[in-house]
Parts: sequence; C-alpha cells; structure tokens
Amino acid sequence: MTKLLNRTTQNFLDVIVLSLAFWLAVALRFDWQPGAEMLERHLVAWPYVIALEFVVLLAFRIPRFSWRYVGLREASRIAAAAGTSTLVLVGARVGATLLGDGGGLSRFAALPLGVLLINAALFVLGSTGLRASRRLVGEYVEREGRRPLSTAQLRTLLVGAGESGVAVAREMSRRPDLGMLPVGFVDDERLKIGTDIFGIPVLGTMEDLTRLAAEHAFDQVLITIANAPGHVVRRIETRCRELGLPTKIIPGLYEIVGGAVNLNRIRSVAIDDLLRREPVVLDEQSIADRVSGRVVMVTGAGGSIGAELCRQVCRFGPARLLLVERAENALFEIHRELVANWTNVQILPLVADVGDEAGMRQVFVRETPEVVFHAAAHKHVPMMEWNPGEAIKNNLLGTQVLADLAHTHGVHHFVMISTDKAVNPTSVMGVTKRIAEIYIQALSGRSRTKFVAVRFGNVLGSAGSVVPLFKEQISRGGPVTVTHPEMRRYFMTIPEACQLVLQAGAMGRGGEIFILDMGESVKIVDLARDLIRLSGFVPDEDIAIKFTGMRPGEKMFEELMLGSESAERTTHEKVFVARTAVRGLEDATAIVSRLGGLVGHAEPAEIRAALGVVVPEYNPQNRRDDDVPVAESSPPPALN
Repeated sequence: MTKLLNRTTQNFLDVIVLSLAFWLAVALRFDWQPGAEMLERHLVAWPYVIALEFVVLLAFRIPRFSWRYVGLREASRIAAAAGTSTLVLVGARVGATLLGDGGGLSRFAALPLGVLLINAALFVLGSTGLRASRRLVGEYVEREGRRPLSTAQLRTLLVGAGESGVAVAREMSRRPDLGMLPVGFVDDERLKIGTDIFGIPVLGTMEDLTRLAAEHAFDQVLITIANAPGHVVRRIETRCRELGLPTKIIPGLYEIVGGAVNLNRIRSVAIDDLLRREPVVLDEQSIADRVSGRVVMVTGAGGSIGAELCRQVCRFGPARLLLVERAENALFEIHRELVANWTNVQILPLVADVGDEAGMRQVFVRETPEVVFHAAAHKHVPMMEWNPGEAIKNNLLGTQVLADLAHTHGVHHFVMISTDKAVNPTSVMGVTKRIAEIYIQALSGRSRTKFVAVRFGNVLGSAGSVVPLFKEQISRGGPVTVTHPEMRRYFMTIPEACQLVLQAGAMGRGGEIFILDMGESVKIVDLARDLIRLSGFVPDEDIAIKFTGMRPGEKMFEELMLGSESAERTTHEKVFVARTAVRGLEDATAIVSRLGGLVGHAEPAEIRAALGVVVPEYNPQNRRDDDVPVAESSPPPALN
C-alpha cells in the first residue's frame, strides 16, 4: 500500500511539473502577456498535451525508475521522452495547418513552435530536476546518518583519475563513516591536471608525489586504477613507502559494474597486487557450451585449485556438480560455501578416493558425469621424495582409474590438471605427473572422450605454497627461509589459473597438452622481501632472510615444455598447446601396471630408478636418501 501511495504521489508530481512546464513555456513565448485568443487556445490544448506527455513517460517506463538513484541513464530517457512527445505535437501542428478549417477546432492543435520547443526543454529540466532533488535529499539524509561522532578523517590521496577513480570518489562522498577525506587525485595523464573530478582536484602526476605530500599532508594513499598491472602497483607502493605513506587498494576494480564500488573492500596492498597481471578474458560461450546443463565432476574439490574450479564451474550453470574429495573437512567447507552462494545449482559432496576403483565406478554409474576436471593429486615436492609410492598411487594410478572410467562411461570431456614440474622432471611428483600425461594421451587415441592435460606452475596462496609459509615465518619474527638466492619461479593467481583451465578444456579436441602463459618469473628472495615490507618490517633488519640450500627434487628454475615438444598458439592468447609424440595405449598401460606393482614393497630408490626408465629425461637433483624434506618454500613457472 505504501509503495502504491508513493508511486501515485510521484505520478501526481510528474503531472504538476509537466503542467508548470507547459504554462511557463506559454508565458516565456509571449513575454508573460499572451493574448486572449492564445490563452484560450492553450487552455483547451493543455489537458491533451499533458496526457500525451504522461503516456509517453509511461511508454519509456520512466515512472518505474527509482527517484533515489536517478542518473545520466534516466536523464537521457527523459530527454528521449520529451523529444518524442514534442515531435508528435509538431506533427499535430503541421497537420492542423495543412488540413485546418480556418478558425475551427484545428486551431487548438496548432500550437506555436516556440511554445513547443520551450516546453520540451522545461519538460526535461523539470522532470530530471524533480528526481535529482529527491536523490540529493536522500543522499544528504543517508550521509548525515552515517556521519561518525568523531570528525577525524584520514586525508587520502587517490591514485588514478579514470572511471574507477570517479566511482571511488563518488562513493567516498556518500560514506563519511569510512573516515576518509579525499584531498586530491594524481594521474599520469597530464591533460587532467588542474581539473576537478567529482569535486576533487587533480593535483599532478606520481612524479609530483614528494611535493604534493609536503603541501597537503596526506595520511594515506588509495590506488584506484582499474586493473593496475603488478609493476604499476609495485612502483606506487615503493614510492609511497619511501615517503612513509600507508598504501591501500581496492581489489578487483575491473569488476565494477555501472559505477558501483564497495569501499568496504579497501585493504592494504598485498603480494597478489604486486604480481598482478592483466585479467583473463574468457571465451565464455565456448565454456558454457561444455559445462552449462551438464553433470560436472571435480576431483580434489577441497584443494585450492579444485575448490576454485568448483566456483568457476558454478557460474556456467551445470545441471549438477559432483565434489569428489577424500578429506572430509575440506569437502565440508567447499560444499557449505557453494550451497550458500549458488542456490540454483544442484551440488553433491562425495567422500571418495580416486584410487578406489570400485567406489569410483559406483559414482560413475549412479551420477553419470559428462565433464570431469581431475585436480586430485599429491603436489608437495619434498614430501613425495620421501613417499614415492604414494605419489604413484595418487598421481598415476588414481588418474588411470578415473580416465578408464571416463572412457568406459562415455564422459564427453576429461581435463587433467598437470604441472610445469612434469617437464624434464627432477622430482617424483613431477615425473608421476608426466607419466599420467602419457597415459591419458595414449587413451585419448582410442576413446571418444576428449582427454586433455593442462600444465601450469605455482599459484599464489594455495595450501602449502610459498606465500602462506613466508607469512607464517614473518608472524613468528623470522627468519624467512629461502632455498637459494637465484631461485626463480612463475606465479599466477588461483582464479586466473582455473579460468584458463576452463578455457583450455573448452578448446580440447582430445590428446592435447595445454600450457598456460605464466608471465614473467620472479626471484623467490625478492618475493620474500616484498612480503616482509608489506608486513611493515624492514628486510634483513627487522626480519632476517636465511638461505637453506636447494631441497630434494627442486630446480633452480622451471620449464613448461620438453625439448622434444613444440608449442603452438591457440585462439586464446594465454593458452598454448604442446605438440609431442604419443605412445601406444598398450605400452602406456604396461608402464602404469609395472610401476603400480612396485607400490607397497619396493624401496624409494628402486621406485625412482623405475621412474627414470620410463621417463629418461627424469633427472633427480639434490637427492640423498638421508635428506629430510622441509616445508616447501619455492614457487612456479611459465611460458616466455
């Protein structure tokens, strides 16, 4: 009832404004002294003009717009409505002039052009102004209601005066409760210097930061550049740190839609920001064709990659999503998250081990998956050096079980998550992944299922990876342990990796090994120093960095292709495909069977020797049987 009353009141006000616009147009056209004949003509035409204009407003759905959030889109629709109604009135005038009966009724339709044009302008100004007034009042009330008791606000410099900066400035003006006072912008586009954006001046460029900081006494800096690359964030953060200015950022600005931005997400600059790359642009239609309306299985669903794959798959509306995970707690957490966020997707948690052939066969018979993303694996390099049999069981035999079932039950697409460590492997983890690649390539030649593998390196923030380890060491006061001062790795974020996995899977025709572009490599010691600085400490002074020596199975740098492979571009700029020789299925099956027979009774050295026979390029490094693996402190690779 209240909504109806409000809508009726708004319609009544629209009619009042239209009437005032009409009579003001008459008064202005005739210098406030219309003659008796003109007054009569407009008095008779008045209700018809207002009825026409209101009907046009309804046709353009303008009464449905919320007055509280009126903007340029609504103003342009009002202008279009005014133009449309004016064209109808001009047409009526022309018709009355051509077909008129002199002093008859047609004269009431022949309104002066001056009146019609002035009325159109006042129509737009009045209708837009009425709504803008409501918005201004609403924002004032909201702003005052949010104003904190304390008037202390941090003087904030905004870096980046583009569309994202404008959105941030607009939101900051509405949110005094955030305790931030925007003092000015800096932007490297010199033409903007001296202009005001949303009432905030553009003071200069980053080169002027030292002078501006002295003149304006900023308390903090906020990076508002949409999708700023990592090297840009690093340059800004370094410069601000030298000046003693805390630096914050709003992550994911490229996700801003329609100018809306959530300032509650403001946070300090993180290591992900310093390593940030351009966002992945997906061919979403090709992914939707593979995933939408299908039964999708994700193995290792509780892991870092598996969980993110589940989130990404849900975006494309699968008919059912099967979460396969043997770690009960991890499965509980991802299932709870997905059910809360994707109510339109049927999500089934399955406590299962991919190496359990009987159990997995039952799942395939009962649930009939059509697409499989195989992310279940043992991934920790030093741990698998100590437990090579377990690496074979999970990474190789588990993959064989899953791939054979996918083939038998007619799965459409099977995507295996591989690793850069499968290339010229120096570790048990890497060589078992390489043999798994060999097996699914061989099986692909005999199957209607499209089997593909996707290689990429380390991902930021995954469980057991270098960033969480460094953070833990910093929280304890150090030292931060790095294996070698020259060790380099490639990085990408978990969402980026998973998006590209989906893209590669959609491209696969069967038998390909896809390689993700990992960008530029990063020195691990530089990563450690960045994390120490971002934590508020000085490297080598507050927190020590200790070099521990390379660990079992580690490389100084990683590769994504074998020497015998060649990489070809695909239709996606960040996905390549490796062309390599494919073994026969009988040979691949015999290899897997022979290695599986060693599990449970062979010594680690014997298993590693057998792996070397299968993959001649396997070259164990830094391997001593008395080595004690330590927590992994190294990162990943890429395609240059």
